Amino acid sequence: MCTVVVRRSADRPVEVLAVRDEMTGREFDVPGRWWPQHPDVVGGRDRVAGGTWCATRIGTGATALVLNRYHERPAAPGAPSRGVLPLLAAVHGTGWTAHVRLPGMAGFLLVLATADRLTSWVFDGEALTATEHPEGTHVLTSGGPEDRKADRWRAAFTAAAFPDGWRGLVQGRPPADDPSALVVRHERDGRVYGTVFAETIDARPGRLRLSYSRRPWSADPWDTATFEPGA
Repeated sequence: MCTVVVRRSADRPVEVLAVRDEMTGREFDVPGRWWPQHPDVVGGRDRVAGGTWCATRIGTGATALVLNRYHERPAAPGAPSRGVLPLLAAVHGTGWTAHVRLPGMAGFLLVLATADRLTSWVFDGEALTATEHPEGTHVLTSGGPEDRKADRWRAAFTAAAFPDGWRGLVQGRPPADDPSALVVRHERDGRVYGTVFAETIDARPGRLRLSYSRRPWSADPWDTATFEPGA
């Protein structure tokens, strides 16, 4: 995950856009119930490590997303994958830290959006720092302030309606070799790192509605899916 947009207010459900950037050859599955140990959790599944970049617990509506912080210290041998973090946060809420061994993990930004709060944690390889975010529209990125993506896009997302307006900000812009772009494509030494997925998430306790695309910049319609407990 590289870009997360969250709008939270007291009078409406939380609204989320998640844009995933990854090596284009890394295979993954679209959102579903992929984890038998967490039957109430829906998310896209990374086929390499088995985790996810975004997970929602249907019963509570809690959505958790992880953004890799590549400029922080890399993972130590044998450390847990960052893909377990959204699963743990969606299930355990702010108590997720009691269920994972952080020492040795690579740097990350973890976001947890619920009906009544928006919390993020930054781990730099040594220290974990939590932040409670006020009501409003927030743009969180893997690059942090350095990529200037939040400065460039926050006003546009604040003004746009969810979900159609937010999808419109992603569509119609071809992938760019620009760290502040919503949709990116970076080619280095014959390998391509770019936007491979985007989804809007309307999560309310007992009902999850997703809209997603593997080519979110194109004019093609996004797929939709609705999940309910036990369904």
